[in-house]
Amino acid sequence: MHTLRRLSRNGAVRTGAVALAVLALLGLLAPWLGTFDPSAMDSAFVSVPAGTAGEVTLPDGARLAHTFWMGSDSVGRDVWSRVLYGTRVSMAVGLLTAAVAVGFGCLLGMLAGYFRAADAVLMRVMDGLMAIPAVLLAITLVAVLGASLPTVILAIAVPEIPRVTRLVRALVMGLRDEPFVEAARALATGNAMILWRDILPNALAPLIVQGTFIAASAVLTEAILSFLGLGLPSDVPTWGNIMAEGRVQFSQNPGNVLFPALFLVPTVLAINMLGDGLRDVLDPKFSKRV
Repeated sequence: MHTLRRLSRNGAVRTGAVALAVLALLGLLAPWLGTFDPSAMDSAFVSVPAGTAGEVTLPDGARLAHTFWMGSDSVGRDVWSRVLYGTRVSMAVGLLTAAVAVGFGCLLGMLAGYFRAADAVLMRVMDGLMAIPAVLLAITLVAVLGASLPTVILAIAVPEIPRVTRLVRALVMGLRDEPFVEAARALATGNAMILWRDILPNALAPLIVQGTFIAASAVLTEAILSFLGLGLPSDVPTWGNIMAEGRVQFSQNPGNVLFPALFLVPTVLAINMLGDGLRDVLDPKFSKRV
């Protein structure tokens, strides 16, 4: 309860959490707020400016009065609806990438930090992965495995795993000789139980903070990959895809690039603010300073 009270008093945590809650709500309500199929095209409304209103033709041939609040792209798709549905993709990529990276990194880090024999092998593999630029490794994985949501999540998570592994390894090495661990060994407690019950809870706070920064990086990396045409297929509404399609006509219709960017920037900023606030509260070194 004391930790929850401290979190609720932290301005960065409150601001980041509220902003992310609003963005998540916009994504969940996209079918109702979007008011138009994000994949539907109408040749009569190609690259129209924001605020244009008219009757669009639905796939079944029916006519519907519609306002393009953020304009349309080069094939007549509603940018507002695509940006809202893109919120879903970005949130999913950030959350799932952080979960995959933290999960695998935590497992490998505990093995490397607790078992000295595994340390030499695992850390050399991690060092090799860290020697490859993260974006280059992600591009390679997407090119080899094909463009899909699971592939993009895996491609972004793999470069983050070595960083989490090194963090957890350092934490475990500092804890494995503590008196409470020695006492557990003296009671013939198995290594798996010691790692799960005694060591992991003491490493959770730094892992949570690291997970938020990974989520922010994943949202940005997905947008970069999609903008370069190496992420999700172009028919999937993502902020990177919308900006990539809009850059061709940026001088005539800059909204196709600026509007998704206005969602991307606050999302990354909110996640980073949440991570900074969690670090201030959960990390003993920073909490003492605060």
